Amino acid sequence: MNRRLLTILLISFAIAGACAFLVYKIVGTRMMAAKPVVTTRVVAAANDIKLGAVLAAADMTTIEIQGSLPKGALLKPEELVGRGVISQLYQGEPILESRLAPPGSGGGMASTIPQGMRALAVRVDQVVGVAGFVTPGMRVDVLASGNPPVASVSQGTVTKTILQNIQVLSAGTDIQKDAEGKPQQVQVVNLLVTPEQAQTLSLASNELKIQLVLRNPLDTKISQVNSNSMGQMFGEAGPPPGVRRAPKAAPKVFTIQVINGTNTSVEKFKSPEAKQ
Repeated sequence: MNRRLLTILLISFAIAGACAFLVYKIVGTRMMAAKPVVTTRVVAAANDIKLGAVLAAADMTTIEIQGSLPKGALLKPEELVGRGVISQLYQGEPILESRLAPPGSGGGMASTIPQGMRALAVRVDQVVGVAGFVTPGMRVDVLASGNPPVASVSQGTVTKTILQNIQVLSAGTDIQKDAEGKPQQVQVVNLLVTPEQAQTLSLASNELKIQLVLRNPLDTKISQVNSNSMGQMFGEAGPPPGVRRAPKAAPKVFTIQVINGTNTSVEKFKSPEAKQ
C-alpha cells in the first residue's frame, strides 16, 4: 500500500477517534449535570367519592407527582379521615384542600355551604314550579306573587322577581345528581343564599306564592325586571305596583245667591266636569 495513503488513513482515524471522545465527554458531562427528577407522593381518591361524603381510610390512596405540586395538595391520608367532601372526587384524582370541608364540620349538606352563605328550604308546587326539573347545582330565579298591602284594587295580583341567579343546593333530601343527571320529583328545594336574601325569601314564602324559574347556568347576568300586575296585563293603566293612586280632586261647586223681594236663598251647582 502507498505509504502516503496509509499515513492519511491513520491521521483520519485519529481525528475521528478524537472527535468521538470529545462528543462522549460533552454528553456525559451534561447528563451528569442534569438534575434528577423529583417526585412527591400526594393523597388521591381510591374510588369515586360523592359530594357530602365523609372521608374514610379506604377512600384514599397515594400517587407520585413529578415536579411542582398542585396548590392545596395533601400529603398525609391519616389527617383527612373524617373530613367532608364539598366537591365530587374521581378515582385517581389528587385530593386538594379546596375540595374538602374544614376539619370538624362533618359531612352532608351542611359541609357544602360556603362561609357567609345560608341554605334555605323552599316549598315548590310540582305543577307550577320546577320541582320535577331541578338538580343540585342548577341556577334559578325566584318569583313571588300576591296582593301587596299598598296595591290599588284595580292592580290585582302582582308578580315580582325577588331573587336572581340563585344556586340550587339540593332537591329534596338529595344533594347529588343521579347517575344520568336526571331530575327528581320533589316538593322542597334548598337554595344557597346570603343572610339578607334568606330574610327576603322567608318573608315572601310565608306571605306570597313562590315560583322558581330555571335559567342557563352560564347566564349570570342580573336583569332589571319590572313587576307586573293583573291590571297591567289586561291593559288597565295604573301606577306602578306598590304605589297608591292619587285621590281624585273634589269636584268644584258654584254658589249662587238668589234674591226674590225680601226673600234670599243660596243655590249650589256642581261644575259640568263633575257631572260627567
